[in-house]
Amino acid sequence: MNKIVIGRIILLLGIHKQSQRITENHSSLKGESKDLIEKTGYTTQEIPSEIKLVGKAGGLDLTGSIEATLKSAQLLGGPKVLKLLRDFKPDVVVSDSYYLGTLAAMVLKLPVYLIINQSNMEEFFKNRGVPVRIIGKLTKKFYKEVFEKTDKIIIPDYPLPYTVCRKNLNFTPGLREKLFYSGPLVREKYEDIDSIPLEKPHVVSLVGGFGYREPIFRKVLTTAMFDPGINYTLISGPSLAPSKLGKIPKNVQILSFVEDTYPYIKSSDAVIAPGGHSTIMEALSLGVPILSFPDEGHSEQESNAAVVEEEGYGRRLSYSTPPEVILECIREVLEDEAYRNKVERLQRLSGELDGPKAIRKLLEKEIGKKAS
Repeated sequence: MNKIVIGRIILLLGIHKQSQRITENHSSLKGESKDLIEKTGYTTQEIPSEIKLVGKAGGLDLTGSIEATLKSAQLLGGPKVLKLLRDFKPDVVVSDSYYLGTLAAMVLKLPVYLIINQSNMEEFFKNRGVPVRIIGKLTKKFYKEVFEKTDKIIIPDYPLPYTVCRKNLNFTPGLREKLFYSGPLVREKYEDIDSIPLEKPHVVSLVGGFGYREPIFRKVLTTAMFDPGINYTLISGPSLAPSKLGKIPKNVQILSFVEDTYPYIKSSDAVIAPGGHSTIMEALSLGVPILSFPDEGHSEQESNAAVVEEEGYGRRLSYSTPPEVILECIREVLEDEAYRNKVERLQRLSGELDGPKAIRKLLEKEIGKKAS
């Protein structure tokens, strides 16, 4: 006889560069992310922000980020999160890099599962001057204490040796029993995503044309002019009007907003993206090689892009890479079957691991243990 597991789970989401919000079975983000989750039928509720990142000219401004975080800090944030947890009465708290919520769950003695793709946050603070290095040491001590008190640490990535975020992970031997490599957490399975008729060969750029990433967007546009035989879809974001870009080549289509990028990624031959972990996981889960432009000074993104390069999942580029070299890297990824073979292997592995299902089973086990 099958066992039916019924429980209440609350998911706390840490969204950098936006305000952080809270979810039950039940979610909360801001703007487009919030709308996307609510469309799936979940309710959302705002919680205090935790970290605010700022940058300019293609790089992360760490000192500015610290100042912005302190200025935007809400003194009553802790009590607010505690109240939400008390009111909802969850059986399990899942915290996606939201440490304020993790601490609140610990105070209430609730089982807490922490989702992270970086554990060596002190890397952000290296070579930044004495005051910032001191913050780095305190940060390392804080995270070590949190990791030791969580019930489980979920790494939303492939298990070793395929782990893309492995350079961003650093755990003591005593913590390794708590680690659970779930596999990529993607919304849809490969076979359930519709393909769209993109003219081949086709490159999709997910580097939006906003703020300090606009130079990369314009470089990709220039790159497209050099070889009309390669087709491009560039997703610019609403802040960059196509009218500001001058003449658009015939082999380029520019979209200001795409609600679901999965069909574009699946139907493309290569993806241009920053070094963010989630986007890299999506591309690899759909079997598409990556050309990664990590934000300069953002150690997590730079490490992810380095693994992409080392493992042959694509190429690592930089904000200083000229269009001529970008084009050669695109040609290399399109023409060399070794790249395609490696990412197709990861596409199959992602399906076998089925990250969302693996985490669901993990949580059901926790709820069942609590009920018994």
